[in-house]
Amino acid sequence: MNTPPQLAQRQSLIGARLRKHADYQRAYAASRKRQSASMSWFLAPQTSAYPGATPPAGPRVGLTAGKVLGKAHERNRIKRRMREALRRHVDLLPQGCDLILHPRRGVLTVEFTKLEAEVERILRQANAEAARMTAAQDPHPAPARPVSAPAKFS
Repeated sequence: MNTPPQLAQRQSLIGARLRKHADYQRAYAASRKRQSASMSWFLAPQTSAYPGATPPAGPRVGLTAGKVLGKAHERNRIKRRMREALRRHVDLLPQGCDLILHPRRGVLTVEFTKLEAEVERILRQANAEAARMTAAQDPHPAPARPVSAPAKFS
């Protein structure tokens, strides 16, 4: 009897997406705008919604497609293409950060392989930036062993 081959686990963006307006606003306030060839992007450290709340479980990503990009069917197509490119590289999302992508209209016509390569490049840059942010937050890591005080001679 034949057994079905093991299917590769499908990567998903479920649970890794920004959904609330307040989350977008917090990310915009805590980040600066960066540019790439066909989109701009924002990277911010994750914070909890209010003091005492549990912070988000993992990295999150948000997509925006304003009316300037075209009619609804064009904006939807842009978002579908972006989600698929992100889904293929969900493992590269920077830990402890929220990432927001603002695609430009050119995303509609660019070859998907080029779009995917650009998304991957942005995710790698975001990881490097996240590493710099965490290093800046803790510039003096604790020493590996306690430092003893010098002996006093009287």
